Amino acid sequence: MRTQLLLLAAASASALSVSVAQAQTADDQTAVEEVVVTGTRTAGRSRLDTVSPVDVVDSKALTRQGSTELAQALSTLAPSLNFPRPSAVDGTDSVRPATLRGLAPDQTLVLLNGKRGHAAALVNVNGSVGRGSAAFDLNTIPTAALDRVEILREGAAAQYGSDAIAGVVNLRLREARSGGGATASYGLYNTEVKTARDTDGRKAKDGVTYTASVWQGFGIGEDGYLTVTADWSKRNPTNRSDVSSAFSPGVVTGRYGDAEIESKSLFANGGVPIGETWKAYGWLGYQHRDGESAAFPRLSNNAANILSIYPNGFLPKIVTDIDDYNAAFGAKGEAGAYTIDASFTYGQNDIDYGVKDSLNASYGPTSPTSFKAGSMRYRQAVASLDVTRPVTIAAFAQPSTLAFGAEYRKESYDIVAGEQASWANGGYNGLAAGAQGFPGFRPSNAVDVSRDNYSFYVDLDSQVTDKLDVDVAARFEDYSDFGTKTTGKIAARYDIADGFAVRGAVSTGFRAPALQQQYFTATSTNIISGTATEVGTFPATSPVSAVLGAKALEPEESKNYSLGLVYHRGPFEVTVDAYQIDIDNRIVLSENIQGSATGTATQQAIYTLLQPYGVTTARFFINGVDTTTKGVDVVVRYRLDAAEAGRFDLTLAGNYNETEVTRLPTTNTLSSLPVPPALFARVNVLTFERGTPRTKFVASGDWSKGPWGATLKLTGYGTVLQPNATASLDYWTGRKAVIDLEARRTFADKLTWAVGANNLFDEYPNRTPAAVNSTSGVVGFPNYSPFGFNGRFLYTRLSYNW
Repeated sequence: MRTQLLLLAAASASALSVSVAQAQTADDQTAVEEVVVTGTRTAGRSRLDTVSPVDVVDSKALTRQGSTELAQALSTLAPSLNFPRPSAVDGTDSVRPATLRGLAPDQTLVLLNGKRGHAAALVNVNGSVGRGSAAFDLNTIPTAALDRVEILREGAAAQYGSDAIAGVVNLRLREARSGGGATASYGLYNTEVKTARDTDGRKAKDGVTYTASVWQGFGIGEDGYLTVTADWSKRNPTNRSDVSSAFSPGVVTGRYGDAEIESKSLFANGGVPIGETWKAYGWLGYQHRDGESAAFPRLSNNAANILSIYPNGFLPKIVTDIDDYNAAFGAKGEAGAYTIDASFTYGQNDIDYGVKDSLNASYGPTSPTSFKAGSMRYRQAVASLDVTRPVTIAAFAQPSTLAFGAEYRKESYDIVAGEQASWANGGYNGLAAGAQGFPGFRPSNAVDVSRDNYSFYVDLDSQVTDKLDVDVAARFEDYSDFGTKTTGKIAARYDIADGFAVRGAVSTGFRAPALQQQYFTATSTNIISGTATEVGTFPATSPVSAVLGAKALEPEESKNYSLGLVYHRGPFEVTVDAYQIDIDNRIVLSENIQGSATGTATQQAIYTLLQPYGVTTARFFINGVDTTTKGVDVVVRYRLDAAEAGRFDLTLAGNYNETEVTRLPTTNTLSSLPVPPALFARVNVLTFERGTPRTKFVASGDWSKGPWGATLKLTGYGTVLQPNATASLDYWTGRKAVIDLEARRTFADKLTWAVGANNLFDEYPNRTPAAVNSTSGVVGFPNYSPFGFNGRFLYTRLSYNW
């Protein structure tokens, strides 16, 4: 299978967008959708002529499937991008991260219209792929607002700054002076659920999803435009829990699956000419998202249950109320030989937490059952200046493109405490304090921090000969919290013959420690031997972390190497790109470092260190993990226009990706103990190495003839490990293949009706073994499954364009 996938493999499968081909003839290789702006500052380059691999996914490819989540849509089109869709991991149920090339979610830079996007306020601190990361939330941008997505599959920190280690995803908003469209869809999961304790299975029809969107282009003057998009979606929850062994016969007591989500989005993108050579531009975007996910159930006999409130036990729900904002304005034009782009962008992400159907056991029978648990805020403001001009170098075949610029960025991060009952100790019968399911942020957790940085870059792209193109870039950054960083890149392309070229690059990169990683803190109070003690996550610079040897976080550093080839002839094209990414000093969330007054010598030593702070267990973010990632991407595409049979766009693409952890973190304090505790233990090491599929491929075919159309897609996933503390409890998702099918009919060239199925044959990952599961039987399937674990999704969609 590995050999086959090495021949097929590709990091950004249908990122070569099926719908572009539908809009052009087989001989037309110059459609405007093919021109890219990501990864190059030389105007007019197509994706097959770039020095670095850049793929394009257009809006039709994104919307011609059942999901309306941008992250899920991209994961079905790009083999190197995965979207696991975890459950029972607190806020991460509602803000689910995507990964590129098996790296951390925050090691891919996301741009909006070519400008740096802002991260979510959430930091993933629970047991999901991407644990410890604070990344851009792709699902804050509705697919209806997008014209296309460009994916640069190469390190680009020297060009774009921090985070661009795995690559860059550039989300391009619609730019329309006229026309518009409206779409409504309905779908649900129609599946048979068979778990380890329920092999007979049960029928499920859940996750009912409604969506509606509309967009309209308006002309402003002779050449200006304003495109407005409104989008609404409502997804009901799913449940793929196993049955509880506490009952006979077993019953489902948990809720394990997709969270309930309702989102409302409004985007506007515009531009107007200023004189003959200048244009003013800007955009505004807002999304409000309500989410509700479930924690683990508390059965009636649970020690933390209050029978007078919940005689039959209870299932706590975690509620998220998310507001996301995007705004930008700028001007671009010519001044002599210079092309100048000056802009200001602002982004903000607010998350308010609540808990319902819960209780604070330490309040006893007087406990509330719903709580306001606090909030997190992240804000980012960026002012940038980008300048390009042609430069004639006598020995070179064509004028070079010189680009240079500067950027100033201001970031801030806040944590606001929840209401007192969500975290306080009421003193009832020595029971643990805090709202069950999600203890509220305490006043001691509140933070209000900020930082700024400025950067300068220079980039020279030179056509040295008619066949050789060389691009050299360097960037300097200065952060107010950790100092300076300089990165560089050299990339080249050599055209051996018409339609056949080799390309490669060597670069250095970095990722600055996020404010969320530096300052996130959450603590709870446990009653141990009658004494109230704190356990939780502490900032690396806090006294609690410092006494265990933690230090202020430093940037991650990377070295990227790539070598590839491009071949295209008429309707046929193939790209192959091999890569290696070495990352040093990765930032991770440590294991729980636990002390005990009566435990082992090591536990007693830790207890002595932590006792002055009233803490028994602590974890913190730390540098010190080194990894090496190697892989290959391959994309093969063929377009066929058969008059009688119709038009076909065929893509075969895949990715092989392997990560190895080569160094683990330590601190001098903990290393001196009799048996040093692991700071990054087995589960997390194996999550880095086997938490995403080593092999993934997509074989897709898109057909159209007159008013009819259809898309058939097969996605194959290599097996993924769901690790546990001991090897005997590990299990695998298994090698799986998922088939998606959609059929369409257009009436009067405007109205299109589609019906389809995602996961047509109801494929599931391997079940969670009963021996691994808790008595409550919540976890029916592995959280790390790269295609989720909800089964077959049926949908219908109605679209009208004008």
